[in-house]
Amino acid sequence: MTTATTEMKGLGLELRPWAPEDAATLLRGVTDPEFMRWNTPLIPITDLDGARESIAARAAARARDEMAQFAVWEEGGGEILGHVGLQLIFRAMRRTAIGYWTLPEHRGKGVAPRALELCTRWAFEQGGFHRIELGHAVENTPSCRVAVRAGYAVEGTLRGAMFESGKNDAFRDEHLHARLASDPYPEM
Repeated sequence: MTTATTEMKGLGLELRPWAPEDAATLLRGVTDPEFMRWNTPLIPITDLDGARESIAARAAARARDEMAQFAVWEEGGGEILGHVGLQLIFRAMRRTAIGYWTLPEHRGKGVAPRALELCTRWAFEQGGFHRIELGHAVENTPSCRVAVRAGYAVEGTLRGAMFESGKNDAFRDEHLHARLASDPYPEM
């Protein structure tokens, strides 16, 4: 089974693939200072054209079953609240990695853990994955809380495993969390 399924609903949220008309919101999310504090994209998105190109690249990668990236919406419509998605899909081992972010005005409302859980359930139940890994900078306490709340066990620290903020020649340590398909679902 591929990860090309397009929409998920539950936990008060909807997950839909990013669409070209979402480019301004994607740009706002990935240029937010708090996002940039913890993430150094390999291909930075700095303008609307770059956001549109990123959305097209995500769709093409989804079609090749290499990733599945979603805009997080309020259930029943409304506005985009953030992002959640699978990347680094390794089908032979039924393993993938997951990431997320929330727009500034929606932080602290439980969006990230619910989006993470909804995408995780989809990945296990429909995507056929056995293991999902989640990494964040050791110092990123809010992301750690989100991961733990969504049932991702802390497995350890990976030394020098991610870029320092805004740099691609300096590294920082990363916490590794993971869930297995056999782990119980957390209460949300």
